[in-house]
Formats: sequence, structure tokens, C-alpha cells
Amino acid sequence: MTNLGLIASSCGGLDTRLATELAKPAAARGWRLAITLTPTAARWLDHTGGLADLESCTDLPVRSVSRLPGEARPHPDPEVFLFAPASANSVAKLALGIADNQALTVLGDVLGTPGITIVVAYQIQDTRVHHPAWRRHLDTLAEAGVVLHRLDPRRPWTETLDLLPAR
Repeated sequence: MTNLGLIASSCGGLDTRLATELAKPAAARGWRLAITLTPTAARWLDHTGGLADLESCTDLPVRSVSRLPGEARPHPDPEVFLFAPASANSVAKLALGIADNQALTVLGDVLGTPGITIVVAYQIQDTRVHHPAWRRHLDTLAEAGVVLHRLDPRRPWTETLDLLPAR
């Protein structure tokens, strides 16, 4: 079984689509999920009851905070990562190297590393594409080898799994 680092931030549909359209289908395809959430995403899922559903998709703990010194690493080191949904805020932070939460630390530590695949499926407001820095953020990530995909709210998130390399 190949490990998939599934990273998620708080975006519309997180509570209803993350488990059903990404985590469960990825597990069904044979991926072992190492799930890390931004703190806000974890809070949303905890509030809506979706955290337990997500936890049922993996034998590893679902993370949202860093471990304490001396604690064992709860996840293996995946060679493939899917960041979905990725908010505009998280995309900007990743491009700028800001690792102010565990989810962005996990990705920031491997961004640009040869042999590591990162797919970022982002969800943004239509007006965000006009922000002067947005294109630069996407260009920075693309230059680091990140596969970028804009989530269409009318389409299933499961499509992003097809962007992952064959196992």
C-alpha cells in the first residue's frame, strides 16, 4: 500500500465532500492515508461531526497540530501529496514558504524535493484570480513541480485523484 499525504484546509464543501469524495475513494484505490488538516479545517470537521468519518478512512491518526518533542512521528513520509481542498490563503502561504500550521509545515518541508509529487486542488472565489499576487503564487508552485488544479464546485472532487501518479 502506498502512502498518500492528504492535506486539507477550510473551504466550502469540506464537511460534506472531503471524506466522501476524496478520502474514501482514495482508500478504495489502495492509498494509505496520512491526513493532516489546517487548524480551522479540523475545527470545522469536529463541529460538524465529520472528523470521525474521516478517521474511519485510515489506520493513522488525523493530524492538525504538531507533535511534542520526544513524541513518535504519527505519519510515515509519503512520496505523494494531495492538498485538497486548498484555500487561497493556504496556497499563498505555501508559495511564500509560510508554515504556520502543521498542514503547511508538512508540505513546505517537501516542496520542490525531487521524487515527491504534490497536487494542489484549490478552491477560490472567481474574483481572487484578479489579485495581483495570485498568478505569482501559482507560478511559484508550478516552478516547484506542483500539479495545480482549480476545483469546480459543480464537479466531483474525486476527479483530483486522477491527477495522482499511478501506484
